[in-house]
Amino acid sequence: MAPASSPPSSPVLIPRSLFVYALLYGGLCVLAGVLGTKIASLGTWPLLGPLAVESGIFAFLMLVVISSAVAELFGRDMANRLVRFGFVPLIVSMILLVVVIRLVPPAPFWTDQDAFARLLGQGARMQFAGLISYGTSQTLNVAVFSRLAGGDGRLLWLRAWVASLLSQVVDTLIFITISFAGTGLPIVEIMTGQIVSKLILSTIMVPPLIYVFVALARRLDAK
Repeated sequence: MAPASSPPSSPVLIPRSLFVYALLYGGLCVLAGVLGTKIASLGTWPLLGPLAVESGIFAFLMLVVISSAVAELFGRDMANRLVRFGFVPLIVSMILLVVVIRLVPPAPFWTDQDAFARLLGQGARMQFAGLISYGTSQTLNVAVFSRLAGGDGRLLWLRAWVASLLSQVVDTLIFITISFAGTGLPIVEIMTGQIVSKLILSTIMVPPLIYVFVALARRLDAK
């Protein structure tokens, strides 16, 4: 007698917006590290003077907006899961970069190996700093954003903005301290410039983008 076949398992269904945002989130985790190799000028500001920031902040602020949008639509626990899963593409990309730079030999006719390694070959200390600062700041962003909601979902832009400001300050303090403490560099001055620049970008980018991402998610899920 043939054994009875087990019933087919039910497919796991997730909202379309959550699927799209999870894919985008993972890609931006990797892209933030790549973009961070360029130092961008923010121009000269009254009282502040010339400001500069590493370009990875543009991708990182997108991560902040996406995690806040997921917390708004699907709850704090889901947003925290998204942040934790973000470690996967981060760690895999770091390992692949080390393998490609250190173990895979360049083609004889390719002459840009030194520039490639200089731009993308972060040391172990900076990689560790990036992982710690990412996990801490993104988790803090979700916690503050959700805490400020108070159950009524009002003032979306203000909650996203405040959470972004706090997370950017913590991210900078952790990353700069772990990366450069004891090296003799003026880390206080570095921190100050980075924090001011990131707070300005957070103020410009986060309030409008949080409305865009929440509205887009609702549109995707309504279809």
